[in-house]
Amino acid sequence: MRVAILGGARIPFARANGAYGDASNQDMLTAALKALVDRYALKGERLGEVAAGAVIKHSRDWNLARESTLGSGLHPETPAYDLQRACGTSLSAVAQLANRIERGEIDCAIAGGADSASDIPLAYSRNLQRLMLAMARGGWTDKLRTIGDLRPWDIAPARPGIAEPRTGLSMGQHCEEMAKEWQISRKEQDELALASHKNAGAAWLSGFFSDWVVEFHGLKRDNNVRADTSLDKLTSLRTAFDPSPAGTLTAGNSSPLTDGAACVLLASESWAKNRGFEPLAYFTHAETAAVDFVGMSGPKEGMLMAPAYAVPRMLDRARLELQDFDLYEIHEAFAAQVLCTLKAWESESYCRNRLGRAALGSIDRAKLNPKGSSVALGHPFAATGARIVMTAAKQLAARGSGRVLLSICAAGGMGVTAIIER
Repeated sequence: MRVAILGGARIPFARANGAYGDASNQDMLTAALKALVDRYALKGERLGEVAAGAVIKHSRDWNLARESTLGSGLHPETPAYDLQRACGTSLSAVAQLANRIERGEIDCAIAGGADSASDIPLAYSRNLQRLMLAMARGGWTDKLRTIGDLRPWDIAPARPGIAEPRTGLSMGQHCEEMAKEWQISRKEQDELALASHKNAGAAWLSGFFSDWVVEFHGLKRDNNVRADTSLDKLTSLRTAFDPSPAGTLTAGNSSPLTDGAACVLLASESWAKNRGFEPLAYFTHAETAAVDFVGMSGPKEGMLMAPAYAVPRMLDRARLELQDFDLYEIHEAFAAQVLCTLKAWESESYCRNRLGRAALGSIDRAKLNPKGSSVALGHPFAATGARIVMTAAKQLAARGSGRVLLSICAAGGMGVTAIIER
C-alpha cells in the first residue's frame, strides 16, 4: 500500500526572541494543525493518529501533540503522541506514521513538530529542587526550617545553552571540527549560504510558500530570509564558534535560532481517493543512522555525519544510486555540514573505510535545495522535517513526476533520511 503525502501547513518561521516571543510550542503547533484542518476540511474528522514533538520543552508540554490536537478542530477521539529525535523529529514522525498506514493499521495521519528558542525552560540548582520538594511535603515548621537552608546562589538559573552532554560542545563547535577535518573553506560555506537565501527569496516571490504558510502573530512570511544578501556581506561576518583565524562558521552560514511549527497530512491512496484528494507525492523509503562522535568504540566520527551512513543503506534497499534523484532536500544545520556530507560521498577512501563500499559520487548542485533551506528559512528543530517533506512533495507535484532525497542531521550524532516519489 502506497503512502500518499496530501499536503501540509506551517506558520512562518521566525527568528528567536522576535515575533513569537510570547508563543508556546502548543500555541504554534495548534496553529499549524488548525490551518491544515481548515485547508483540507477535516474539522470534526477522527483521524488515525497525530504524531508530533518538540526538542526544547517545558514540563507543561508533556502531552504536546494530544493537547494541540484537541485544539485543532479534529474530532476529540483522534489519538496523538509525542516523539523527539532532535532535528529529525518530524521526519521521524512521518516515517513512523507512514509505516502504520502501509501496514493498514490506520488510513490517515498527521505528522508535525514545533520548537521555540524564545520560550525556553530555565533550569535551577539541584539543591533548590530538593528544598522545594521538602517544603511541599512538610508542615509549616518544616517549611520555615527549609527556607532557612536556602542560599542566594540556589535561585540563580543556569545559563541556557544547547551542548552535547558527552562532550560539552555545541553543535556549531562540533561542526567546526568537521569543517577542519574535511577542509571546507569559508568561501564554500558562504557560497552555499548565499544560494540558500537567493533560492528562498525567489521561492517566496514566486508564491511557492503562499498556499501552505499561514499568518501567525502578525507574521506572514519567514523573517530570516535575506534575498538581498551578497557574498561580500556574508564574508564580512565574524566567526561564531571559533574566534581563531582557523574558524569558518558564522551566523551567516549557520541556521539561526528559530521559532515555528509545521505539519504534513498522510493517507492511504483509498482514503485520499474517497475524499477527492490528489496526492502530491508518495513516501517510499526511510532510514536512520547514528555515529560514534565520542570515540567510545573506535575512531571518532564527525557529530553531524550520520546522514553519510544512512543514505547509502537506504539507497541499497531502494536499489538506487545517489544520482537517481531529481532533487535533493538536505537540511542546512550549517553550510559546512552539508558540504562535509557531500564530500564524504565523493571520497573513495572514506566510503571504503567507513561505509564499506565504493564512493557514491557527486550530485548536481543545481538540484540541491532549490527553494532554500534552513540557513535562509530558519530551523525550529522539530518542525524542519515536516517543512522539508512538504517542500519536496510540492515540487514533485509541480513537476508531475520525479524522486527526491531527503536528509537531516540531528544532535547526538544521528541522522534521518527518506525518499519521496511521484
